[in-house]
Amino acid sequence: MTDGDSRAPGLTIAGAGLRFGDRSVFDDLNASIAGGAWTAILGPSGIGKSSLLRLVADLPAEGATLEGSVSASDGNPLTDRIAYMAQRDLLLPWASVLDNVLIGFRLRGQRIGEANRTQAMDLLSAVGLADRATERPEALSGGMRQRAALARTLMEDRPIVLMDEPFSALDALTRFQLQETAFDLLRDRTVLLITHDPMEALRLSQRILILNGTPPTLRAIDDLPVCTGPRDPADPDMTARLASLMTELASATPAKQKAA
Repeated sequence: MTDGDSRAPGLTIAGAGLRFGDRSVFDDLNASIAGGAWTAILGPSGIGKSSLLRLVADLPAEGATLEGSVSASDGNPLTDRIAYMAQRDLLLPWASVLDNVLIGFRLRGQRIGEANRTQAMDLLSAVGLADRATERPEALSGGMRQRAALARTLMEDRPIVLMDEPFSALDALTRFQLQETAFDLLRDRTVLLITHDPMEALRLSQRILILNGTPPTLRAIDDLPVCTGPRDPADPDMTARLASLMTELASATPAKQKAA
């Protein structure tokens, strides 16, 4: 964030609902998201995690009716204070890596100055892509493309960052490394992470919300130790917590999904 920004605000989700026609996906969900920290949402596939994130981002899916409200803890509007990073990198194939990082400025019709280019290059350096800035996305590996997408997200310089399974398509080692990079570069931001990976949630988050049940409800896990950096998966406490989370998630998964 810029020097003039204070601590990133928390979020309050109140009465969140999602409907497609007459079908209700979830209804009357409520949650508090801590400011300046990572919060992860876990739950079975198809239960509405990504849709809940899109509600926070004010990006409803086609044909969906979203209900409820999202407000910032400081009382200020959320307009222009949220950055969104999707599971797919969504890099423009015809643009260089550097131009992809700067694409938000072009879409808003803003002039791109030398200071903006310098900042973008600094971010590419931070994610290990400074030497690939002039290349097009087709020349990058999957992990490199996600690093470029992370740099693009950070270039927006928003205090609130929404991440929808941004590392799930990567191999285990690249995912592990990019988790650490993201945690460091997003320090002091309010991060809301959707993930299917309980260990990823445990590694990165100060708080975990579990979305499950019929109808779906949100339950918070608040007793996690302080997270000053990505936690060690080999820590016995993390191993025990992972087993507990896996048991809870398995019990909430519909039988037809378990058999698939």
